[in-house]
Amino acid sequence: MKDMRPAGRMWHLYKMGGLTPALTSMFDAQSAQQMAFIRSMLKEQRKDSLFEIPLHAMEIVVFDLETTGFSPYNGDEIISFGAVSVIGGEVQTQDTFYKMVNPKRKIPDEIVKLTGITNEMAGDAPDLIGVLSDFLEFVQQKILVAHAIGHDKSFLNSALWRTSKVSLSHRVLDIMMIAKWLMPKRKNLGLDSLLHAYDIPVTVRHHALEDALMTAQLWSRFMEEIRARNVDTLGDLYALLSHH
Repeated sequence: MKDMRPAGRMWHLYKMGGLTPALTSMFDAQSAQQMAFIRSMLKEQRKDSLFEIPLHAMEIVVFDLETTGFSPYNGDEIISFGAVSVIGGEVQTQDTFYKMVNPKRKIPDEIVKLTGITNEMAGDAPDLIGVLSDFLEFVQQKILVAHAIGHDKSFLNSALWRTSKVSLSHRVLDIMMIAKWLMPKRKNLGLDSLLHAYDIPVTVRHHALEDALMTAQLWSRFMEEIRARNVDTLGDLYALLSHH
């Protein structure tokens, strides 16, 4: 008798007709389509080498996530995505992304106070897989940049694995690591401290899009200093950052 538990049924359906029909049979049509899109996007991303891209023409997406806490593997969830496109050092303020996510759990009071996202607001928001699919469509094959990107990357990887059984394959850059390389004697590399150091006005903190826009301005300022040091390509930048 065939094993018709979820994993066994998925394998049986896959053998019968391929991945997309299998997903459609296991999930509703929209979720299956979103999952297939996510898997396709990340598969395409792995095909391209970006090391030779000149920094002055490099297309990136600076992003930020707001979450219910710090541990995606212990029940914390993403509650909003914010992002902005940047070409070289030019912030494309007309090309932004912002969406809230329904975390399917109560948002702690301190996070509501910090982010301004209430349980009522999040309850009316789309599910994770839909917003994740839209976010990846916005990003395409661009390089992802964030401040202290380890936090955001861990939440993205958790979300991608739970929804689509894939891991993030985009190239990433951490604003904090770049700041450490540019200013090795500076002790405070927090976002607020860096914004103050570069006289970048603080708009609204702990709002995913506003934080992404301010971080993008930092990237723009950093690009001026990076170019002044004769760093020409993404590969050159990665090589220098690997020593810090």
